Amino acid sequence: MDNKTKISNIRNIGIMAHIDAGKTTVTERILYYTGKSHKLGEVHDGEATMDWMEDEQNRGITITSAVTTCQWKNARIHIIDTPGHVDFTIEVERALRVLDGAVAVFCGVGGVEPQSETVWRQADKYKVPRIAFINKMDRTGADFFNVVSMIRERLGANPIVIQLPAGREESFSGVIDLLGMQQITWNDETLGAEFTVSGDIEPGMADQAREYREKMIEAIAELDDDIMERYLAEEEIPASDIVKALRCACVGRKAVPVLCGTALKNKGIQPLLDAIKDYLPSPGDVPPMAGIHPVTGQIMECLPMKKAPLAALIFKVSMIEGRKLSFVRIYSGKMTAGEDVFNSSLDKKEKLSRILEMHANKRERIQEASAGDIVGIVGLKDSSTGETLCSREHPLLLERMEFYKPVISIAVEPKSHSDQEKLEDVLKKFTIEDPTLEVKIDEDTGQTILSGMGELHLEIIISRMTREFNTNVNVGKPQVVYREIMEAPSGGRGVFEREISGRAHFAELEVMLKPLERGTGNKFSCDIPQEILAPEYAAAAEKGAMEALDGGFIKGYPVVDTEVVLKKASTREGQGSDLAFSVCASMACKDAMEKGKMALLQPIMDVEVLVPDSSMGEAIGDINARGGKVESIAHRTGIQVVRATVPLSRMFGYSTALRSATQGRGNFTMKFLRFGRTLC
Repeated sequence: MDNKTKISNIRNIGIMAHIDAGKTTVTERILYYTGKSHKLGEVHDGEATMDWMEDEQNRGITITSAVTTCQWKNARIHIIDTPGHVDFTIEVERALRVLDGAVAVFCGVGGVEPQSETVWRQADKYKVPRIAFINKMDRTGADFFNVVSMIRERLGANPIVIQLPAGREESFSGVIDLLGMQQITWNDETLGAEFTVSGDIEPGMADQAREYREKMIEAIAELDDDIMERYLAEEEIPASDIVKALRCACVGRKAVPVLCGTALKNKGIQPLLDAIKDYLPSPGDVPPMAGIHPVTGQIMECLPMKKAPLAALIFKVSMIEGRKLSFVRIYSGKMTAGEDVFNSSLDKKEKLSRILEMHANKRERIQEASAGDIVGIVGLKDSSTGETLCSREHPLLLERMEFYKPVISIAVEPKSHSDQEKLEDVLKKFTIEDPTLEVKIDEDTGQTILSGMGELHLEIIISRMTREFNTNVNVGKPQVVYREIMEAPSGGRGVFEREISGRAHFAELEVMLKPLERGTGNKFSCDIPQEILAPEYAAAAEKGAMEALDGGFIKGYPVVDTEVVLKKASTREGQGSDLAFSVCASMACKDAMEKGKMALLQPIMDVEVLVPDSSMGEAIGDINARGGKVESIAHRTGIQVVRATVPLSRMFGYSTALRSATQGRGNFTMKFLRFGRTLC
């Protein structure tokens, strides 16, 4: 890595899209044309560089976000290729947290699909500027202008078309660049490495190109006063000024430049690389990341400069060949291999044994990395995802990452004694790697319960256990993860009186459990003055109460959106203790839950089903039979899009039922929407 690269020439970007829109193929072509790889890896052959895991190659999907670095002209581009399947949304979330820009890939036929919307909203959440690449323009049914209007209407974006497709479907031959009014045609014999740029636009396209160039300048003029003045004065505006104005609009998230091509047929990638360099921001173009001082709480900016104090975020941890590899985005300062850093989240010193420039699962050792870089680090023993690395002299905490709660569980048990010994260790490695995965032991049955984001998520984990760690398990049927709520206020009382190790412990408490608004979380409040109840005993009571809520009552699922109010408390002289108040509060909460009215909440999923017109009746009938509610039906070319809400517990086996009802032509996507009422 060339550490002399100016920060203005660094691009940290993600490639994001719905499953099967072709984002991994786009990334593979980028690597090929930038000279990072010398062979075109194909997803359908299981040879994509970025899909390096065996499960990814076998299934033809991206499961884990892969990081790579390449050079284009004078820009160094760090790329994260993210998954498109909803079960792996966390991979997209944590990638967007550390990126400065993104390329949203859309299928020329499918357009804005459900997961496209999800990742777009995630990019909105993290304020990530983006450009759009409409892929698969050579496919039957590809419609460039339809996809552009979907980006505008469905995503609420402001797409500005800077290229037009030359030809359509099987006659797609290249693109028309509206800035230079040139036609770009790729040479199939050199696998798209060579292309010709001609000022002669093919006869049937010249008028349309002039029309859309006018629309492009008009759209940019609305966002830039200087361009507006020159446009109204009917001056000729140089392409360089248009690029500058469009870059400003893109970085400010006021516009989305739109390009097109077909990655599989090697057309459109070099102009996309130019657009990444021209329109997406460098680390110096985005507002500096802010953190807080861990002691004073003072807000501190992380200036993207090598000489500034170190501030870096661990956004992902992988266990590769048994070793822990931490992926880090450096916001300010620099890191040197062999030096110590300070983990302010843990208040611990860690050693940077090695710093690695990443290329999917291959890596190259480097001595130093600085502001703007995304690198791999070996040697961090205790640090995990979402934690901050800095210098002890200038401590700060970056905002932690939020993770989704699991919605589906399976029971796993080892097949043999040797598997038993490995299982705990293997599961620990997976939970370090994936914060959306939870492991717990069921106290009643002694079973190991594995919880995740969906059936595919858990299926991949089981597959990796066998392939990567040679650990074989028996798997129970998937179980839905429920939540419990209080439906009305309820009071409870607890008395704890016991002698432990020769000392008497006594506490008597009364609590009131009150339901809160959905999504509020659990709260604890104390109505007793400090002079009557010591603060340390109130804290112990809070700990016991929260543990009681975590253990649930109806079926042992966590109780949510509930306030515990401590109403009365008493103890005897010399017999008060943290233990007594903690256990007593737990007993009082359980008493209140037993007396009160409680209900179960189940995960409700947002389901989008794409079915042929002829199978519409069967598809809706099946959704109704599963207790679902159809929210909307929209028509697209040859298919109907049914959007519905359905309880997750009724969605097991749905993919098989849908394939059967539609002769294999239907497909669906599903994401968690909310927890909703269910009958106990």
